[in-house]
Amino acid sequence: MVGGYKRLTDGKFLPRTRISNSTFIDHPQHFNIANNVFVGHHNFIEASNGLTIEEGCQITNFISITTHSSHKSIRLYGPDYAGPEMIGYIKGEVLIGKYTFVGPHSTIMPNTKIGKGCLISAYSYVQGEFPDFSIIAGNPAKVVGDTREMDQKYLDEYPELMKSYKSWAD
Repeated sequence: MVGGYKRLTDGKFLPRTRISNSTFIDHPQHFNIANNVFVGHHNFIEASNGLTIEEGCQITNFISITTHSSHKSIRLYGPDYAGPEMIGYIKGEVLIGKYTFVGPHSTIMPNTKIGKGCLISAYSYVQGEFPDFSIIAGNPAKVVGDTREMDQKYLDEYPELMKSYKSWAD
């Protein structure tokens, strides 16, 4: 695990961001990551069309995040397939909101916006827009719950956590 990360987008050093040395980042010049982010082991992060991971996120292990995909265009063109300017080739930014947790073996596809405070269950295939505090699961992924309901029992039991929670959640 490598502690600290220097963003290529602006040269800023992020002392509390940790990225495993077994994670591959393609197009790091389009990878905008905030401080206090954890990126685990054996991940593939492709940022050619813009990828933002906001403060406090945890990206666990064996995750793929991609901002382009040829999964439609290769079938449409077959042997005439020639690359990213073809019909069906998908390009789009990915945004992962503050304090979101991405479970292992998940895939996040282009044109995806995940709100703050979300939880993505393991093995999910995520594409589209998901509101703040969503529990996201499945293939294809859909909203199956709200993390605030989960969090409330801890906040009731440990009221001293409320100030920290409200500092980003409100």
